[in-house]
Amino acid sequence: MARVPIALELYSVRVDLKNDPRGTLQRVAAMGYEGVEFAGFPLPAEELRSIIDEVGLVACSSHTGIDQVQDNTLDQTIAFNKIIGNNSLIIPGLPGHWTGSKENWLKTAGFFNALAEKLAKHGMWTGYHNHHTEFTPIDGAETAWDVFFGNTSAAVVTQLDTGNALCGGGDSVQLLSKYPGRARSIHLKPYSESAGKVSHEEGFKPIIGEDDIPWSSVFNICETIGKTEWYIVEYESDAYPSMEAVERCLKALKAMGK
Repeated sequence: MARVPIALELYSVRVDLKNDPRGTLQRVAAMGYEGVEFAGFPLPAEELRSIIDEVGLVACSSHTGIDQVQDNTLDQTIAFNKIIGNNSLIIPGLPGHWTGSKENWLKTAGFFNALAEKLAKHGMWTGYHNHHTEFTPIDGAETAWDVFFGNTSAAVVTQLDTGNALCGGGDSVQLLSKYPGRARSIHLKPYSESAGKVSHEEGFKPIIGEDDIPWSSVFNICETIGKTEWYIVEYESDAYPSMEAVERCLKALKAMGK
């Protein structure tokens, strides 16, 4: 498989981005990131597209709230993302009435299936990004992750967040292997199980490569049956200044041959 390019989830540098959108995107590109995933937009679409083109980045994805893909908002969301060149709308979490029970998750799966069909007409994708709660058995049996992805079509992306999964007791390699071909993008987030025994916050402090994610196995799955098109770095701890942290993560990945 061809090399998988590396993007940055801009939530990792959200304060910098809010204060200086152009300068932050320039610095991200200068570090060597090839793409960015937005989590909210700091500027109008046309201005944002001009900047990312200028600095040589690709808008590979956006974290898009569920309220932005409803019948009364979807057309506007599609139009904005088309302008910035993004074809991937990933839902990064859901309010309680979309989750909480197997019945709710099944209804949510139906919504995502319908949304995927609508977006396919525009050459776009949707998917779901996990936190740590999706790996606890729901209604005493399956996990929410399996209820959801076991009842969605192959057009719904499994955007696995490795750190969040490990925090919740999920095994990234098993999770990726169970749904082959659906990991179009994946969040490379570090997590330490031993530090996590103190608190979740401690668990997220290590940089990529200093944690407990089995990175080589994750990469092997992504680059074979996962059909991954983008690796997306996310670092959410305040253990380091945000720009320093994401640069250190990228350097670690480069040292691994990525």
